[in-house]
Amino acid sequence: MTNRSTFTKLALSLIAAVAISSCNQDPEPEPNNLDDGKEFKYVRVLVADEVSSQLTQLNPSTATTSTINAKYPLATLYPTASGRFSAVMYGTNNLVEFFDTGLEYHGDHVDVKGTPKWAAITSTGARPSHFKSKGTESVIFNDGDGTLSVGNEANFHTAGATFSVINAGLQPHHGAMAQFDNGTYAITEGLNRVRIIDKAGKTVHASTVEVARIHGNATDGTNAVFGSFTSPEATVGGVLVVNQNGQQRTIPNPDGFGAVRLGTVYYAKGANKFIGYGATKGAYLIDITANRITPIYEGEDAFQCKVDYAGKNLLLLTLDGKLRIYDLATGTLKKEGSVISAVASGDTYKPVLEATSKFAYIAVPALGEVHQINLTNFSEVVKHKVSAKPVRLALLGFETNESH
Repeated sequence: MTNRSTFTKLALSLIAAVAISSCNQDPEPEPNNLDDGKEFKYVRVLVADEVSSQLTQLNPSTATTSTINAKYPLATLYPTASGRFSAVMYGTNNLVEFFDTGLEYHGDHVDVKGTPKWAAITSTGARPSHFKSKGTESVIFNDGDGTLSVGNEANFHTAGATFSVINAGLQPHHGAMAQFDNGTYAITEGLNRVRIIDKAGKTVHASTVEVARIHGNATDGTNAVFGSFTSPEATVGGVLVVNQNGQQRTIPNPDGFGAVRLGTVYYAKGANKFIGYGATKGAYLIDITANRITPIYEGEDAFQCKVDYAGKNLLLLTLDGKLRIYDLATGTLKKEGSVISAVASGDTYKPVLEATSKFAYIAVPALGEVHQINLTNFSEVVKHKVSAKPVRLALLGFETNESH
């Protein structure tokens, strides 16, 4: 009995020791959480060509591509806010289609809804130009008649569906718009004013500030920032800030900036920052709280300026082939280095840039390739052959590996 009792005690002690040891060890990470040096499983890159009507979808995590027959070449590509769809805009052909990646995000995982395919819905406004998306709503400004086209993703696969039209009684112009959280829209009246309208096109707040030559805009949902000349005579550059409650004001460019407009404006969601970009000036932080514009990068050589997919970093590509990454939380330079060959300033179609938190993607038209550059080590580059002359890029999908 004594031996049996002793043996039992030893066995129980051994089991307890193993259990304690197991509890003290870090659990093995799930496969989806492992950083294997690849892109996230559910990120996609959509590519449009200058001369071919075929689009190319790149799956970076598997280094595979597939082709999609589109209507026309040289399509402009815009991701929707949901990450699932891309607007494919043929501006001179008065048509916008939508490409469905088949990826649907559910907060903690991604579902694959069939194969990549075209959505059923289309928009046929006159000369579509600017595109914006918030939630599941997409909005297009039509230069040809000054209208907005509006569609919701709930109807994207409804046979024969088309975007509805909002007519605010505007004259045709190269316009822009922003969606507010309260369901209204800031919309340009021409090149010098912005009003706020409702979904029926009725004016909710009239313009109170006159500027000049508006171009480029972004919104955080409450405030919309428009690139412009802040003087009606177009001699002072800056931005127009429009709040959803109707308040409007201007923020001038820094002293000595000159009569130059920041014609591209981004909102970086992850950093809660507005950025203005001008090809002859560089990139600037637009602080709508302090009412000032300050430089991030000053120079005439930055031909690509993009916010990364999460809206935390700003990436700049300069004519010498150098890539710079800025932390938007601090405005400081994180990394820089040469990633492509030098680019001629006179080239009609220069390389184009997009980026996730892990990789930069640069379409190089002359080579027919998209270069996938590791943002930790710029020397690690994967070159994906995509089409004859890739000139447009859009990032789609989600920065996650999580599925069911």
